[in-house]
Amino acid sequence: MRGKIWWILAACLAALAAACLWLVPGVRFSGVLCAALAVACLLWLALGRLSEISRFWRICKRIFLVGFCGLTALVLALEVLVISGSGGSDASADAVLVLGAGVNGEAPSLSLQSRIDAAADYLLAHPGIPAVLSGGQGPGEDITEAEAMYRGLTARGVEAERLFLEDRSASTAENFAFSKAVLEEAGVDLTGARVAVVSNGFHLFRACLLAEAAGLDAVGVAARLPWWLDINYYLREPFALVKTWILDIAMKGVTI
Repeated sequence: MRGKIWWILAACLAALAAACLWLVPGVRFSGVLCAALAVACLLWLALGRLSEISRFWRICKRIFLVGFCGLTALVLALEVLVISGSGGSDASADAVLVLGAGVNGEAPSLSLQSRIDAAADYLLAHPGIPAVLSGGQGPGEDITEAEAMYRGLTARGVEAERLFLEDRSASTAENFAFSKAVLEEAGVDLTGARVAVVSNGFHLFRACLLAEAAGLDAVGVAARLPWWLDINYYLREPFALVKTWILDIAMKGVTI
């Protein structure tokens, strides 16, 4: 009976993975994660059968269980951090930094459009402060992410003279490294200045972590996504957070 439950669970996870990978756009990571969990279920079943044969496989089964539980606990702990920093704020700031996301041709993706909308609301509510629009051009993008944000914000009534484009970055760490120089060129004295960082809620904890590493006093401004995309990105973010700690902070030091 217990074996049938694991088979059913693996089949349900495989079906959910297929739906995420081929039917629902924008949730590829959820599909990959469900597929990995389906494989884990099958592996657990196999180890259960093999553990009846010899002591070696019983040890392997215990190692697998300890490793899986440890990884799950780590991901959950990181998820708590991600969620704790996702709320954002509407506090006043001396400058705004809008982080880029994907562009489909010349059209903003849902993630980028949500950031444009949140940035427009913030900038219209806090007149006079400058904003850096940060994001380069990647595969499938006919214009830079910075240009797409510039078009969207000016269409919403934000004054063009308040907007400064940073169009070279290809990662969040580069967003801050390059935008810091743009802010200084725009006349913002970063000594004691507060920078409002606009991004999606799932991304704010990591973004503020990188901002601090770059020497910026940052406060997050949250952009909202449809719930199915939010779930996908919240599932992915703990893994992105580990990558950030290892590649962008630990290996490069505290100065990015």
